Amino acid sequence: MMMRRRSDQPKPSMKALRRALSYNNHYPRIMWIAYGALVLASIAQLAVPTLVRNVIDAVTNGVLAQKILAVPTTFQAAIETRLGLSHQQILDNNGNAERNIIIAGLAIVGFALIRGIFAFLQAYNGEKLSQSVSYDMRNDLYAKIQRLSFSYHDKHQTGQLMIRATDDVEKVRLFIGQGLLMTVSALVLFLGTILILFLNNFGLALAILPILPLAFALFLGFGMFTRPLFMILQQKLSALNTILQENLAGIKVVKAFAREPEERAKFNVAAEEQMQQQIRVARIFSFLFPMVFFIANFGQALVLFVGGWMIIDNTLSLGQYQQFSLYLSFVFFPLAQLGMIITQMSQAAASATRIFEILDAQNDVTDKPGASVLPTIQGEVEFRDVTFKYPGGDKPVLSRVSLVAKPGQTFALLGATGSGKTTIINLLPRFYDPTEGQILIDGINIRDVTIESMRRQIGIVLQETNLFTGTIHDNIAFGRSDATMEEVIEAAKAAAAHDFIMEFPDGYDTIVGERGSTLSGGQKQRIAIARALLLDPHILILDDSTSSVDLATEYHIQKALDRLMQGRTSFVIAQRISTVLNADQILVLDKGVVVARGTHEELMENSEIYAQIYQSQLVDDAHSEDAGELVEQEARL
Repeated sequence: MMMRRRSDQPKPSMKALRRALSYNNHYPRIMWIAYGALVLASIAQLAVPTLVRNVIDAVTNGVLAQKILAVPTTFQAAIETRLGLSHQQILDNNGNAERNIIIAGLAIVGFALIRGIFAFLQAYNGEKLSQSVSYDMRNDLYAKIQRLSFSYHDKHQTGQLMIRATDDVEKVRLFIGQGLLMTVSALVLFLGTILILFLNNFGLALAILPILPLAFALFLGFGMFTRPLFMILQQKLSALNTILQENLAGIKVVKAFAREPEERAKFNVAAEEQMQQQIRVARIFSFLFPMVFFIANFGQALVLFVGGWMIIDNTLSLGQYQQFSLYLSFVFFPLAQLGMIITQMSQAAASATRIFEILDAQNDVTDKPGASVLPTIQGEVEFRDVTFKYPGGDKPVLSRVSLVAKPGQTFALLGATGSGKTTIINLLPRFYDPTEGQILIDGINIRDVTIESMRRQIGIVLQETNLFTGTIHDNIAFGRSDATMEEVIEAAKAAAAHDFIMEFPDGYDTIVGERGSTLSGGQKQRIAIARALLLDPHILILDDSTSSVDLATEYHIQKALDRLMQGRTSFVIAQRISTVLNADQILVLDKGVVVARGTHEELMENSEIYAQIYQSQLVDDAHSEDAGELVEQEARL
């Protein structure tokens, strides 16, 4: 099983990296400035060894000229003939040495200044380009994650998605901002240097030629070998991040069950695996860099040997040798950089593959081509022979469910856990699409309209309340950021939330904390109800929305919901029959099949399952009614 899961993982590819690099095209001006400045800075760098040669040749020729002119004139002609120089050349070398040194020195300073200016433009615009690309990539990832259907999130852990939007994007950014620029710089230096070397001294350049294929073969082999290692490393990091995210989110549960030692051990295992994988990668590269320096030193030794013979044979000047030696460093320095380039490239290729795995993920629920905007609805809802299986599931969780809810009617869904109640309300706003059958709103197939226009007309209060970091006002107005304060307060009052909100010193400006940690379960539930009601929806979905409140609060909420559900088509999931006694239709589900439907009175007469549920809750309902009467009495007092 483990091997099969591992084989399902995408393999790192250069195609994904090239696709990531195409994000550079979003910023052509910045890109051209960065790479244009890089090329000009490299050209300025290539000019320096020739200028150094001129300085050395000016010094050596000047010293030699002084020595020749110091000997008796009778011997000068013989020396000049031996050296192949005319007397005028000797005089020029002696008289122009100082001037040539000054000119060459000033040229070196000038080229250094030019290189510094363009190096700054390259570094600044390269960083600006990489940050802009990471900004676009993260936004694309976040937008795609937001659009992905529930089935995708069911199969992928939050920590894995987080690491791809943070660490994986950063790996790609580092390559664009550093590795890619380093690659282009190395390429310009290498090709420019090779061309200059062969033009200046063909024979000496041939001495280093056999080394180059060996170096390239070494680096290409390392690149191919290390890319999968970096992919595994990112997977280990994702697993570590997932454990961290889950434990921080569930820290109260961990502490409540005194599971700190076990969770710490689990984290240690994941951290150990990540560390060991990092060490494996480091072990490979600890072998690579010594090999780089060995090849560079070997090449330097060859040049020293061949160049030495040429100097002895008087076919190579000291300045030419020094020029060649400096250019040789421009050959091996890019080769040495290849170690860092391969590291960043391998990491970026692995990370880009993981990023585009999300960006290319197929969404199960999307707008069909040409989908229209759903007009303002009346609220009629129809399920026609709806069957649903979760992706990868064998058995349907809903089987041929049909129902028609007229505008303003309240439909209650009852049944044991796993009977299919939540699936029905997940299908209505298209969190999932039916495997078979159709769902219609006002006679319009919901697949024919845009998802956004449909969901904006459906108010939803899920069983698991999720509030966002911010104020109470922000959470209530989450679906309608343009709502006035009066509308927010009205929704809060309707959800029986206004009174406890005003008990806080900051009222509606109270910070709720992460996931509403500063509020009780009942308070969070009422804010979630207010959030849904502020939309003034024509269709209302309440997934056991009173399950987290006490009896007195439930009474207030139920009274408010009874008023608010008037004129709205409402689908209510409830564990307690007492909350849905007045529903227009009650559907009893069992293993995905509607086994009974009707009003409370009809079901009491015709459904044995419903009657059993009612009888089992009769005592609790009686207590609930007593609590309601007590609350009413307190309200009158």
